[in-house]
Amino acid sequence: MAQLTTGALLVFLIIAVALVLFVTEPVPIDVTALGIMVSLMVLGPWTGVSPRDGVAGFSNPATITILAMMILSEGVRRTGLIQRLQESVASYTGESEHKQLGATIGIVAPLSGLINNTAAVAVLMPMVNDLAHENGTSPSKLLLPLSYASMFGGMLTLIGTSTNLVASSLSAEYLGRSFSMFEFTHLGIVVFAIGSAYLLTIGYWLTPSHVTPRSERETTAKEEYLTELVVRRDSPVVGLSIQDALEEVDFEAEVTQLIRDEQYVTNPLPSTTVQSGDVYTVRLTDDALQTLLEVDGVDLVPGVTAEADLETLAPEQTLVEIVLTAGSDLIGEAIDSAGFSDTYQARVLAVRRGGQITHERLSEFIFRPGDALLIESEAETVDRLADNPNVIVAGDLALQQFRRSKLPIAVGVVLGVVGLAALDLLPIMVSALAGVVVMLAVNVVKPAEAYEAIQWDIIFLLAGVIPLGSAMAETGGADVLGALVVSSADFLPAVAVLGLFYLLTALMTNIVSNQASVVLLVPVAVDVAARLNANAFAFVLAVTFAASTAFMTPVGYQTNLFVYGPGKYQFSDFIRVGGPLQLLLAIVTTLGIVIFWGV
Repeated sequence: MAQLTTGALLVFLIIAVALVLFVTEPVPIDVTALGIMVSLMVLGPWTGVSPRDGVAGFSNPATITILAMMILSEGVRRTGLIQRLQESVASYTGESEHKQLGATIGIVAPLSGLINNTAAVAVLMPMVNDLAHENGTSPSKLLLPLSYASMFGGMLTLIGTSTNLVASSLSAEYLGRSFSMFEFTHLGIVVFAIGSAYLLTIGYWLTPSHVTPRSERETTAKEEYLTELVVRRDSPVVGLSIQDALEEVDFEAEVTQLIRDEQYVTNPLPSTTVQSGDVYTVRLTDDALQTLLEVDGVDLVPGVTAEADLETLAPEQTLVEIVLTAGSDLIGEAIDSAGFSDTYQARVLAVRRGGQITHERLSEFIFRPGDALLIESEAETVDRLADNPNVIVAGDLALQQFRRSKLPIAVGVVLGVVGLAALDLLPIMVSALAGVVVMLAVNVVKPAEAYEAIQWDIIFLLAGVIPLGSAMAETGGADVLGALVVSSADFLPAVAVLGLFYLLTALMTNIVSNQASVVLLVPVAVDVAARLNANAFAFVLAVTFAASTAFMTPVGYQTNLFVYGPGKYQFSDFIRVGGPLQLLLAIVTTLGIVIFWGV
């Protein structure tokens, strides 16, 4: 067995700490990635990572290509193509849930092969959400399949997901063979077909219906939010019991917490007397919230000063629900500390997190990915929020002004990028950057919009974890892991070891980032293949496919986080629906690799 050196031990220690931080997220994952990079450089004499090697991730072709693809995706979105698509889809599907599901899968998968699948979900999610609401379908039935199908589509081409680009770069480094544009398209089609069949049958039956469509809310339970209100001295409800106060203001609500004299009381008794200065956390529907806006003598705490009077919405004001993604600069911030009102010219009226009750002070509520905020804003603010790639407006986007005349140019640029790379006329990084230059030159996307479209957390995550692969190879860490896996070959055939690698990667990706899984396991896969006298390229492909298909947790893939809040999903939903799919594709992908590439 390979000798465990001091350098390898240090690298494993860094990896172990990083895994804990990735899972628990006490700090954002991009900060953890930067910590990895700095640690490897500081410990360079032992890890073998020089300062130049440590920052090489920023200039890695995969990182630059992903950055360029984010801008190209934004250019396509700016043309209004998705909104046109929604109109056509709605006319075809009508109220048929299976047609809506089929259309969702059939659109997002091919689109995810042309642009980054994360971007595809970001631009399609509002369309799918509205399609469901307007036709009496629970959005929960469509949003989870939207995320899963985008992962299938990401495996149709090299540029479908950032994982492919990172794996291609590592394959070139360790094997001298990068992926071509359509290197694994034939296997991607098989995965797409099998996965889609699952989602349309067993997956459809297992997927929950947590969200009630708007068209049914008149007779069923309505969307519920949490808000926090403070009772002023002049309020007519002072001196009444909580129960009498609710009857007095005439709306249904559940009081989940009372804060009085800095003392917290969870689920206060209905007979509790209301006093001046009381702060109540209240669970209520959006309709009840609008009624609350008309009540004298109370103020909403989130985003509202203590002296401000609540008034009915002005004609130019609207209530809009937004969902925060992992890349939002609001993640980890509270309503107060984030300066939400100043930054977005809007105020937060209520919050929702996966349908669960919180007992935090809402003004100190720490935002997480997937949180839904009900905000009061003007039409211009809605438009600006919709333009932010890290904020999803879960409502009508008709207010947006699209550059519809630029649609042919945007589509032509994307097809040109794909075509040049597919024909090996230009490397994908060069063709993608050329496409960005063209889009900027013809004003499909403006420079400021291009910078906003870049998910910098993903860029820094990639740059931070890429040096890990070099450190694993330099210190012999990959040899140690390889020897452990190779030991299984004493009682397992090579194809079973290949499948084992797929499952190992899939399990790791469901816990940490997909890019981190690829960086960690590709060097190990190459080493294992060499020890077994097996096809190293086949092992690299197994890691690549497994890292791009994380179905079992909401944190396994960013697209899962996108749909987690709007779909009101629970952690168990991903295990129930995604678990069988993960096992099914483990078998299909492993056999497909053996058939197409050998082992």
